[in-house]
Amino acid sequence: MENHQTFSLKTILTGAQMLFVAFGALVLVPLLTGLDPNVALFTAGLGTLLFHFVTKGQVPIFLASSFAFIAPIIASVQMWGIPATMGGLMVAGFCYLILSLVVKFKGVSALEKVLPPVVVGPVIMVIGLALAPVAVNMAMGKAGDGSAQLVPYEQAIWVSGLSLLVTLIFAVWGKGVFKLIPILAGVVAGYVASLYIGIVQFNAVIEANWFAVPAFTYPEFKWQAILFMVPVAIAPAIEHIGDMMAISQVTGKDYLKKPGLHRNASQLSSFLNKYVNIIQLKLLKAGGDKIS
Repeated sequence: MENHQTFSLKTILTGAQMLFVAFGALVLVPLLTGLDPNVALFTAGLGTLLFHFVTKGQVPIFLASSFAFIAPIIASVQMWGIPATMGGLMVAGFCYLILSLVVKFKGVSALEKVLPPVVVGPVIMVIGLALAPVAVNMAMGKAGDGSAQLVPYEQAIWVSGLSLLVTLIFAVWGKGVFKLIPILAGVVAGYVASLYIGIVQFNAVIEANWFAVPAFTYPEFKWQAILFMVPVAIAPAIEHIGDMMAISQVTGKDYLKKPGLHRNASQLSSFLNKYVNIIQLKLLKAGGDKIS
């Protein structure tokens, strides 16, 4: 029997890195689209717990925000309003349930014929590359869409450059467990530098309530918003399949067969989250990975 050290230094550090990676990807979407990050965090937590309950804890994955929905959400809110956009997202989640039923009765091979790896790969690449301008703007201290300068350019470029340099050093020359945590090292280096030059402020944290209920909103159903949002659901579905393939390759297990893509709770959690309105959409001035 294999001896798995759950709380070894390696698992703690890699787990901490996953926390920062998932947190950054999760809150980036609400920050760019004007969503409430608190509601997004609640959604991710509930969806991930549901995912692991349905898959019986067999797949090491965390459900966060899909970058594919950023631009459609912004456009939909502008054209039809917040409640109608949420209704469209709910129907998109329902489409995921239908997709899982198709896989259940037709098998993964049927899906692979429609969405082979040669299709899945480029879609994931495009979703990631589409956010490259956002990363550049943030590295220069601007808002994601470049509409405002949040941090002085000189300070921002120094911190972002230091974070990138530390990340590359750990990734290329790191040894042992340190080679596994380049992102965590970059985050720590950048955060310490931000503290030193006064970019990080704790006033909002100190003044915040210890406990608060996220602001939930109820959806409305308009056929225009639904027809606009449902086709967008194809990209996150492809993205998730690609993530499952990547995780299967890393762990040496085929999660598309066991527990099976039809038991994928990401579709169920997506539908339920939209149904109970766990995502609050607000049209703010700001504009611009997964379900993974």
